[in-house]
Amino acid sequence: MSLSSVLSADAIDSALKDCQAPDSFNPRKFFQLCGLTKKSPQEVKNVFNILDNDASGFIEEEELKFFLQRFSAGARVLTDKETKAFLSAADDDSDGKIGVDEFQAMVLS
Repeated sequence: MSLSSVLSADAIDSALKDCQAPDSFNPRKFFQLCGLTKKSPQEVKNVFNILDNDASGFIEEEELKFFLQRFSAGARVLTDKETKAFLSAADDDSDGKIGVDEFQAMVLS
């Protein structure tokens, strides 16, 4: 499964263009622009599984750095500041990684 099976290519492009500049990434705005906030909980879970590169059941800080590149290979890497802010915003139990329930809560809230 690929992200384009859940989200439209145009919406992904729009979301990526909005955060091209370093330190301009806002996860909630990105999820709105790419259309993920309008998807079902199962579709959000499917996207989580695609983003969970090592299939550990969590999106760790190292995977978050390359978050945008999972949407488009040519996208930039998140800055350390963006990565830490994203992790902090989604990691409700403070275990240093984002689980599927935390990801769904962030996207759909």
